[in-house]
Amino acid sequence: MVEQEENLHYWGDISEEEYYRLQGIKGSKSFYTSPRGLSLFTRSWLPLSGPPRGIIFGIHGYGNDISWTFQSTSIFLAQKGFACFALDMEGHGRSQGLRGYVPHVDLVVQDCLSFFNLIKQDPNFGALPCFLYGESMGGALCLLVHFADPNGFQGAVLVAPMCKISDKVRPRWPIPQALTFISNFLPTLAIVPTEDLLHKSIKVEEKKIVGNKNPVRYRGKPRLGTVVELLRVTQLLSEKLRDVNIPFLVVHGSADVVTDPDVSRTLYKEASSQDKTLKIYEGMWHSLLFGEPDENIEIVRTDILSWLNDRCNTKI
Repeated sequence: MVEQEENLHYWGDISEEEYYRLQGIKGSKSFYTSPRGLSLFTRSWLPLSGPPRGIIFGIHGYGNDISWTFQSTSIFLAQKGFACFALDMEGHGRSQGLRGYVPHVDLVVQDCLSFFNLIKQDPNFGALPCFLYGESMGGALCLLVHFADPNGFQGAVLVAPMCKISDKVRPRWPIPQALTFISNFLPTLAIVPTEDLLHKSIKVEEKKIVGNKNPVRYRGKPRLGTVVELLRVTQLLSEKLRDVNIPFLVVHGSADVVTDPDVSRTLYKEASSQDKTLKIYEGMWHSLLFGEPDENIEIVRTDILSWLNDRCNTKI
């Protein structure tokens, strides 16, 4: 039974090779060993219609991975001429590490950056424009990658980014201090009380069922060390929003209760970027690119593609 589940995909029982062929793209997967020795699972989605006109580097959110619904956007962008690459971060998906445990976000940033830089060295891609793409926590990681390599990317698409913990949901004193103290002794303990956010992220009931079938989605309670690290990183980000100077597009649903659209508004207002765009979609939830009705997904996809097209030398 377990073996059968591992062979399923969010689109159904068709094999990856056949599905990619039907979508008009080429997909591949492999493992990458990061400079710190971690084995990280990676994927690529490449256009078959011609040479790529840009590179997209994707970063998934907390508890998620690149092999389930996250890749629906990568497939779409590959169909439109973009070479897309992504990796499962430490402790997620098929990558090495304790499930759901992210002890050092700065090291995850370096993992991403080293993998992205390796792809850039491929002579097949020449001097193509490179863009970051991140969902939820992945959006925050995109900004951290930008800080680590300020001139390495020509833009970023941030989907419902977790740029800081909203004051509406941030734990009040003394809870963060208590969590930090306990995590010094028991960082991997999965006891932080929180509900499964999948059902608050995905609006369409049928798609909740599909999302829940992901065989490698982390379903446990958040680990103390991970929560403390996310509190630290989002606090740091909230204090550095003015340092963001990369061209960016932020897309966010007005009815998102997982990450606060007001935080995206603050990012847009405070960022130093001369080229910045904010799109707030009335009534949409957290999972903008899978969990919404198809007509809503098409609206968001169109906006993302238009933004990318405007920043590439060629259009499709």
